[in-house]
Amino acid sequence: MEEFADFESVLNSFLKKILDPDLLIKIGIGLLQLAGILIAGKILLKLGNYLIDRLFEEKTKYDQYVKRRNKTLQIVLKSALRYTLYFVGGTMGLEVLGVPTTSIIAGAGVVGLAVGFGAQNLVRDVITGFFILFEKQFSVGDYVKIAGIEGIVQEIGLRITKVKNFDGDVHIVPNGKIEQVTNLSSETRRVVIDAPIDYNQNIKEAINILTELSTELKEEYPQIKEGPTVQGVQELAGSSINIRLVAMAEPMESWQIARVIRQKIKERFDEKGIEIPYNHMVIINKG
Repeated sequence: MEEFADFESVLNSFLKKILDPDLLIKIGIGLLQLAGILIAGKILLKLGNYLIDRLFEEKTKYDQYVKRRNKTLQIVLKSALRYTLYFVGGTMGLEVLGVPTTSIIAGAGVVGLAVGFGAQNLVRDVITGFFILFEKQFSVGDYVKIAGIEGIVQEIGLRITKVKNFDGDVHIVPNGKIEQVTNLSSETRRVVIDAPIDYNQNIKEAINILTELSTELKEEYPQIKEGPTVQGVQELAGSSINIRLVAMAEPMESWQIARVIRQKIKERFDEKGIEIPYNHMVIINKG
């Protein structure tokens, strides 16, 4: 009976404390504050996402690169907003519950500083990725030279860029390693062809034939934006006279156009009887 009396005394004391009007008021105010923080966080998150969506609203006049860039930035900003609100809301909630957040923030600062030293390359990659996206240095599908790698851009992210060469190898390049970019797809490309003829051939006749051929090529191939222009004798080589042609072609078509021009020159020279020098072997039979 004595033990029961002690238990009843403890229970009454506990009930008296938790049913204290001041304590109930504090608990009520704390719950209201937590609810207010939660509701305010949700409202701010929705409002922020709405503003970000409006800021990067897709329009039909945008090209594919701008659409991809805006989509990437949209995702990044929404993620940053969400985690910022989580941190601020969590800190305010701990303050309401009476947990001192000053020491927690200070400790987080020390940890963040240590992590920051270890993640310098990551931060540099992300910052460089932002500049690549904003400055439109290159886009997916461009043929580029970056970080000693040459190929077609497959993907651009905030941390890495994927480049695929003509052998099919996909190179994953951290954006922080991209210090210089050579974009070979941004403008028309120059195509230079040297047509060799034998020293016994008539130079003027060969130039007239190439000029006529250039006019036909311009009409037949829309990929050729300028020229071809016959510039004249480029070199008096050891066994040939080289006549230079120059054209401007679409970026990713320049290699194919160069092959076509060489083939057409050979066919036209054969048709007109213009000899192209090549190595001969002479065998003398003294018998």
